[in-house]
Order: sequence, then C-alpha cells, then structure tokens
Amino acid sequence: MNSAGWSLAQEGRATPGVRPMQDTVALDGGGHVIAEARHRAAGFLARVQAEHGIPVSARAMDLTQLVVSELVTNARKYAPGPVLMELRVIGDAVHVIVWDSDPVMPVARAADAGRVGQHGLEIVMAVAQGFEVQREPVGKRITVRIALLDDPGGDIAGRNPM
Repeated sequence: MNSAGWSLAQEGRATPGVRPMQDTVALDGGGHVIAEARHRAAGFLARVQAEHGIPVSARAMDLTQLVVSELVTNARKYAPGPVLMELRVIGDAVHVIVWDSDPVMPVARAADAGRVGQHGLEIVMAVAQGFEVQREPVGKRITVRIALLDDPGGDIAGRNPM
C-alpha cells in the first residue's frame, strides 16, 4: 500500500480510500513463525469478509492455512534467512505468495504412499486453483491461488473437472 492509502482492485488498479486486500509479513525466527503465518492468514481472510463483504468459505479458510503452513515450513526448512509472505485477494481467489532465499526450484515427487513426510508440495498442488514458481534475483517466489468460495459442483479446489 502506498502512502496515499490506495489499494489493489480486482484488475490490479488502485482505488483511492479503500483499504487494501493484501497483507505482507517478514517471518524470521524459530518454529513459531509457522503458527504465526497460519494465524495471520486466518486473520487476513476474516478481515476480507468483515471489511470488504467478500464471502470466504470455511474450506477456503482451512485450505489457505494449510497452504501457508506447507509453504512456510518448506521455506524455513530449506532456505537460510527470512521468509516473506504476502496474501492478496484478487477477484474470487486468495493468492498466497511466499518468497525465500533458496534458489532451488521445488519439484513435487511422484506419489508414494509409503514415503514418510515430504508430501507438502503434492498437497499444495492438489488443493490449489493455480501454482507458480518464479526465480528471483535472490531466491524464488511461490504463488498459490485458492478459490474463496466452494465450487457449486463440490470440487474442493473450485476447479472444473477436465
């Protein structure tokens, strides 16, 4: 948000006098940052509902916290230094953006029911409407898009079956 109080509208344009539908936080420290990130995401979506009147399903709230937890956990585990998390509502979706300093691009492993752990990226990709990884001058940025409302057809991610 700039000093004039402008916010992002659905098309990415600024609207004067409207509170922004975004939240950014630097997460640096111990294991408590994962819980802090989940609480921050839940609080953000609650404010989106209360202040902007945008409906957010319970499923979207839960999935957003799950995605935040998985992405921040991986960033804290594999990247030295701080992690930046940004949450944005654009249109009918929340975008969870996590930046870390590790330049290695994540790769989802083949499904293996016998594998203990390391299923986070598989989970994130299964519940997301969209998933993108961008290399940055330092590190990488992962963006996950989650539908704010449940699909009338009952699809968890709000996607239409192919």
